[in-house]
Formats: sequence, C-alpha cells, structure tokens
Amino acid sequence: MVPVLERKTMTFDEFIEWYPQNREQRYELHHGELVEMPKPTGPHSKLAGKLAAQFNFEIMREGRSWFIPRECIVKPVNEASGYEPDVIVLDEAQVATEPRWDKSSTLTQGQSIRLIVEVVSSNWHDDYALKLEAYQDMGIEEYWIADYRGVGGTFFIGKPKRPVITICNLDNEIYQLRQFRDDERLVSKVFPELMLTANQVFAMAT
Repeated sequence: MVPVLERKTMTFDEFIEWYPQNREQRYELHHGELVEMPKPTGPHSKLAGKLAAQFNFEIMREGRSWFIPRECIVKPVNEASGYEPDVIVLDEAQVATEPRWDKSSTLTQGQSIRLIVEVVSSNWHDDYALKLEAYQDMGIEEYWIADYRGVGGTFFIGKPKRPVITICNLDNEIYQLRQFRDDERLVSKVFPELMLTANQVFAMAT
C-alpha cells in the first residue's frame, strides 16, 4: 500500500495550499488523506513521455485546440481528493471555463479532459479501481491504464498476468473496458487515427 503521511483529514483547498512547489516527490489526496506516491522509475517516466509525444503528434496532425500540460491536479466530483495523472490531454476552450485552473492548475470539469493515462506502478489498485470510478463519475471521455509490467490484480488483468493496456470509454455514463495485448492495435475514440499496438507502447518503456 502507498504510505499515508498524515492521518488527519485534509480538505482539497488545504491540500492545494500545502502542496510543495518544485518538489521531487509527488503527492495526491485520497478521500481526505495525504498520500505519498511511488517515485517514478525510468521506464515509467519514459513510457509516459513517449505516449505524450504520440498524442501531441496526433493533436497537431488533426489541428486540434488541445494540449498536454506539464502537470495538473484533477479534482473528482464532491470528493476531498486530488489526482495527478501521468498523461492528460486537455481541451483548451473548455479549460478556459475551469474555475481553479488559473490559480492552481486544477481541473474540476470532465468536459475539459479528452483523455487521461495512468501508467501502472506498485499502487495499481488506485488506477484500476479508485481512479477509474472517479474519472467515470467526472464524465471523462477516455481513460487508459497502461500496465506495461502486468502487475495489476488478476481480477483486473486475468491469469497468468501479462502486460496489458485497458482503454475505458464512456457509454451512457458508464465506462466500457477493452483490453489490448501483444500486437493488437489500440482503438481510441479520442484519437481514431492513432496507429499503435500494445507491444509498441510497452517497448516505449525499454
């Protein structure tokens, strides 16, 4: 489990006020508890960076007014929580209406977010359960879980465990999940022309 640094509860506003600047360690707020996130490994950071580059290419090729911020916080609906995704694609026009964006790079409206990616590490349960439910409730159109080491629980990725990318798309406010392995081409509703296989994404980490 990810260690909880403080047992007392914290509001979202307190979390944003406390959040250290120019920090090396990442933190999130999970239902009022301050949580120290696992330090990213080289492969984890490399995969996230290369996926972001692929998305940026698609954004420019399609002429979209979207962008990928260096960092931001996603605040779920009616929760004392704040998550910092590994990759996030934002709609510039919608972000302009976000009430917390200018002061704290915080997103509260699902329509501002076109796609989120979480690259799975030791806190895999957060990506497959906690954040999936939160992003679904926010109405975020597409959510990727990039489990490049196949470390998620067998309930989520099956047995034997293998690397997998789970793409979640909203359908009547509920995520429909589709999993991709090996040389299967990823199917994204947000980037329908994206030509990537699961193995090509996994290779980004090497």
